[in-house]
Amino acid sequence: MTVRVMLVSPAMNAALREARFEGDAPLDRSGRERARAAAGLVPETGLALSGPSERCRETAAALGLPARTEPALSGWDMARWAGRGLDEVAAAEPAAVAAWLGDPSAAPHGGESLHALIGRIGGWLDALDGPDGTVLAVAEAAVVRAAVVHGLGLPARAFWRLDVAPLTLTELSGRSGRWNVALGRPPAGPPAGDTC
Repeated sequence: MTVRVMLVSPAMNAALREARFEGDAPLDRSGRERARAAAGLVPETGLALSGPSERCRETAAALGLPARTEPALSGWDMARWAGRGLDEVAAAEPAAVAAWLGDPSAAPHGGESLHALIGRIGGWLDALDGPDGTVLAVAEAAVVRAAVVHGLGLPARAFWRLDVAPLTLTELSGRSGRWNVALGRPPAGPPAGDTC
């Protein structure tokens, strides 16, 4: 069965503005307002999910989604780096940051490696089966990037080349082993391939 998976990245928060490893921080005022403004623009679906972070759950609520929390959509586990700024960690542990950025199997922070993140999200994606073949999920940007890398069979290092802006929609359609991707359009933007 073909499945349509629409991944909405959550709204902005202070951690994202300050380049901190996410942790579990709430939306900031601006992020909350932008999510509420986008509430009527999100496509309807048979199954709405949310990553378990406060930022994802708050975004789903602000968008008016009756989203069920999905543990498989947890953000990238940064373990002891969670909540710390990238600059702070790079100054204190330059070799560890270099290993993390250069080796997809490295997890110097004690959490998930990039390979583990992509494998976890890929397993969730390939097992998906929505009630009408459509799933909408609010998920952290790292989760969206991992889904794209897995879906297109890209090398893990391509993860670092993908940008996912807050409150954008990335759509995967297909099934295990064969996915097509439409990246980062606003929730109410034209379908992939349409032009204005």
